[in-house]
Amino acid sequence: MAAVSVFRPGLFKHKVAIVTGGGTGIGRAISVELLGLGCRVVISSRNAQRLEAAAQEMRQQIPGGSSPASVSALKCNIRNEDEVKALVSAVLERYGRIDFLVNNGGGQFPSPVEDMSSKGWTAVMDTNVNGSFHCCQQVYRAWMKEHGGAIVNIIADMWRGFPGMAHSGAARAAVDNLTKSLAIEWAPSGVRVNAVAPGTIFSRTAMENYKESGPELFKLSVPNVPAKRLGVPEEVSSAVCFLLSPGASFVSGATLRVDAGQSLYRSLWEIPDHSAWPEAPAGENRDSLQDLLNPKSKL
Repeated sequence: MAAVSVFRPGLFKHKVAIVTGGGTGIGRAISVELLGLGCRVVISSRNAQRLEAAAQEMRQQIPGGSSPASVSALKCNIRNEDEVKALVSAVLERYGRIDFLVNNGGGQFPSPVEDMSSKGWTAVMDTNVNGSFHCCQQVYRAWMKEHGGAIVNIIADMWRGFPGMAHSGAARAAVDNLTKSLAIEWAPSGVRVNAVAPGTIFSRTAMENYKESGPELFKLSVPNVPAKRLGVPEEVSSAVCFLLSPGASFVSGATLRVDAGQSLYRSLWEIPDHSAWPEAPAGENRDSLQDLLNPKSKL
């Protein structure tokens, strides 16, 4: 696995990382790259069966010989504070340290706000915001306050709002701000806290999560990316590894956009022509604007 990373083999030798949502998609790519760099990785999610299957596959790819890398699967619902405490305690009992935390666990579903249920809104906010908060707080209290460390929060491209998934946009914006707050509060402990904001990243599991609309959603996204292609999880994992590495020793409170400039370009959300807004204030400027848009015939 080390061959797929741009970083030197053994970069994270003997380091210990927790990666939430580490069994699929972006989280899996992050876990695989960390393993390839010699890290001991604990992946967690709510689905124990899928998590252990992912861990088994990762173990088969760990280079033989002197690599200290290992992967463990521990079930955890990050919405539940007690489960997060248990996860952190189990990692410390097994490895005696926690150097890195990658808050990748989260989720959302497409829905306009008008049709969104309170239950759906709360579930997305609880997973993305409260889950990230619980993980950060418990890791800090149990280990990083006294020993330092690095945290990377995975958010999303929500800089121009997130129409169609407003719950996710609100949640990711909250985590972006949490990242900045923690970077200041925890600086005296030597804890660096950063975020990565992926653009449209394709993975099989992500496409399957959106069910029958998945393929079309990803296809429609391509013209809105300046690169004119979608990203893949391995392009996010390298950014995460950089922020965890000594190369980012003076970086904290930053959010790295991994989106090929998509957040600067244009939105997938189309607004149809309409006349629902009130007219501009009367006067010569409105009259000139109307003449510009609807010029009078010279005949």
